[in-house]
Amino acid sequence: QVQLVESGGGLVQAGGSLRLSCAASGSIFSINAMGWYRQAPGKQRVLVATFTSGSNTNYADSVKGRFTISRDNAKNTVYLQMNSLKPEDTAVYYCNARLITRATMRTSDYWGQGTQVTVSS
Repeated sequence: QVQLVESGGGLVQAGGSLRLSCAASGSIFSINAMGWYRQAPGKQRVLVATFTSGSNTNYADSVKGRFTISRDNAKNTVYLQMNSLKPEDTAVYYCNARLITRATMRTSDYWGQGTQVTVSS
């Protein structure tokens, strides 16, 4: 089984910073992509930032210049540094990994449990 465990959410004032972490564990053969999505109340889940193939990154336009995704491959961990936070960044942030497990040798998507980020004005 694969688990994605997130941490680092919380309450912050506008203009502040938070750092999210997501560690993947289990019988992982390889990770093809890993990153962050968010879902605000009443809205669909949308991409925030992700590593795609190789070291390529993809950011939502709304977070470019403010958020930075990074990773530690040895730990199967990705981070999201969020600076200059705005009230509209308030959402549940979910970690996603597209990976191959040793058990199935097939690519599947996995999601973390989500971590709440609240930005007060």
